[in-house]
Amino acid sequence: MPTYQAVLFDFFGTLTRGVQRSAAHQTTADLLGCPADTLAAVLDRTFYQRASGEHGNAEATLRWVCVQAGVHPSDTAVRAAVAARHRAVRADTRLRRDAVSALAGLRRLGLRTGVISDCTHELPAFLPQLAVAPLLDVRIFSVQLGRCKPDAALYLTAAQRLDVRPEDCLYVGDGGSRELTGAQRAGMTAVRLTAPDLAGHLVFDAEEGWDGPVVESLSEVVELVDALPATC
Repeated sequence: MPTYQAVLFDFFGTLTRGVQRSAAHQTTADLLGCPADTLAAVLDRTFYQRASGEHGNAEATLRWVCVQAGVHPSDTAVRAAVAARHRAVRADTRLRRDAVSALAGLRRLGLRTGVISDCTHELPAFLPQLAVAPLLDVRIFSVQLGRCKPDAALYLTAAQRLDVRPEDCLYVGDGGSRELTGAQRAGMTAVRLTAPDLAGHLVFDAEEGWDGPVVESLSEVVELVDALPATC
């Protein structure tokens, strides 16, 4: 592998443990007057539309979801459901035990760090309150950029904001949204995280047949980078 100036991470399932929708999402469904399984099915099939911000802000997007689900809640109910969904997504988000230490370790080695996430409106709102936030030099959110992985725009925007070349970046992800292939096509080196908890992870358009490098923990990423020869 080459040496690097930056390491970029996927968020859900990479900096966090595997994600599953918890019982907390029932509140959102109840507020909307929608069966929970119906709401989950609509959320699943519309993920990329929602994650690219096609339907406006969080409230406008949830109103559109309601139309797809065939329910027509009041304005008050929709606003309450937006808040409930925010709390539920936040509750489902559990940072990996070594997320903070890995990011800090990479920064001690002189590397810049960042996150590139396919996400809806909730993550940009609560990420600043997470322990990893001060350790991320750049944050690229699909819902803000209007593109989803594996679109090269996300990777190239991250590199541009870090003022580094794509080929000087290492990208680490669990493989959702064919993100590893996307990183490679953008000129980056990609590594797949294969932590055991990802077996039940909620993932869309997973990378198939990955034959590139893998790690089982974020700590291994620091070890991998630290073992590389120093640049001149």
